[in-house]
Amino acid sequence: MLLVFGALVAAIYVFKKPDLRAPELRERHGRLALGGEWVNTKNAIQGLLAKLRQDPTDQKSRLLLAQAYMQEGRVTGDHPYYDAAAVQLLDDVLAAEPDNFEALACKASISLTQHHFSQGLALAQQAQEINPNSGFVYGLLTDANVELGRYDDAIKTADRMNQVRPDLGAYARVSYLREIRGDVPGAIQAMDMAVKAGLDGLEQTEWTRVALGHLYEVSGDLPSAAACYQHALADRPGYAYALAGLGRVAAAHHDYATAIQNFRQARAEVKDYAFTDELVDLYRQNKQPAEANKMAQESIDMLASAAQQANDNEALGHYADRELAYAYLKTNALDKALAHAQIEYKRRPDNIDVNETLAWVYYKRGAYAEAAKYMQVARRTGSQNPVLLARAGLILLKTGQAAEGHTLLEKSLKTAPYLNPEVSAEGEKLLAQR
Repeated sequence: MLLVFGALVAAIYVFKKPDLRAPELRERHGRLALGGEWVNTKNAIQGLLAKLRQDPTDQKSRLLLAQAYMQEGRVTGDHPYYDAAAVQLLDDVLAAEPDNFEALACKASISLTQHHFSQGLALAQQAQEINPNSGFVYGLLTDANVELGRYDDAIKTADRMNQVRPDLGAYARVSYLREIRGDVPGAIQAMDMAVKAGLDGLEQTEWTRVALGHLYEVSGDLPSAAACYQHALADRPGYAYALAGLGRVAAAHHDYATAIQNFRQARAEVKDYAFTDELVDLYRQNKQPAEANKMAQESIDMLASAAQQANDNEALGHYADRELAYAYLKTNALDKALAHAQIEYKRRPDNIDVNETLAWVYYKRGAYAEAAKYMQVARRTGSQNPVLLARAGLILLKTGQAAEGHTLLEKSLKTAPYLNPEVSAEGEKLLAQR
């Protein structure tokens, strides 16, 4: 009897199905829970979960579920939950199939979303070795190279992406590379091609249309920017990033009440610290200092939590030190701003945006020679972004290069003074003192 019992226990252990480890789908709220898209998303994900409960070794369904969660993170802004869920699923796939190209590419994409750029680059390179003919993987390589400041490499991988498969993602990357090299008209042209390559109403398409609108903002064409945001809202009602775009247009026309309303609505739809951060400036412009201070602290709390998670887990968690540096500047916490700017600089010393951040922190601290050193690197691609030009102009004035400083300030203020009211106000004050 003991022998028979032992055999039965062994049989149960050998033949039982593996435990299913699959994170569940979270409910959407507000406008995101309305319409057929959410119904279709829920049905698709529940179907994949059912397949995995039936066969926990179904790696294809596990991969599709990970991809669905990645998209849900984009739509809802709940990246902490969905990115972690997707990584868990992808790690399970890779444990069973170490050379699964799609799983490696997806994990690289999540690493880039979480600002783990070196890790994302390594994973994308590993995926490229398996499949060197994938346009998607060249997009990942482009993004990683851009964020690490390897702009020549980024151009090569973007060109390769457009050769392999010219589509929305390929055109959008060309647009960004043109923008940071100072070719804003060319960037607008490429982003318009990206929009036309997508299907109206899809999140990816409307994200791209909003990016096109922002390029119009940067170029000083507010009517075209507003048209893009209104189009995105018509195709995707309640789209948070289009609401935010219209909020910026309203603020540019000094209609701060409307701008605040738009950003509050966007913030209610999607979890994105950027909406809270922009509300700090809007409340200050609308003479509501108590609300501005509340938003400033909330922004810091959100970012600090994300940064701590990333520090606790090197494999996952959103690095947010560059964003924290700016958030601390808004509360005049200059030591903390410098500490976080330096942390980000150690990760990405060649990235122009990181150098701009460090330059601006040093400027705020009165260390103008240090600011000039990092601003020189920030301008090395020839970007004509008006905020960058204004900051560079202010630093030049403080380091005795008045002629060039005045030229940059005048160009910035003529193009788009509304992009950063604080910087523009300081520039106008100094120009008036000539």
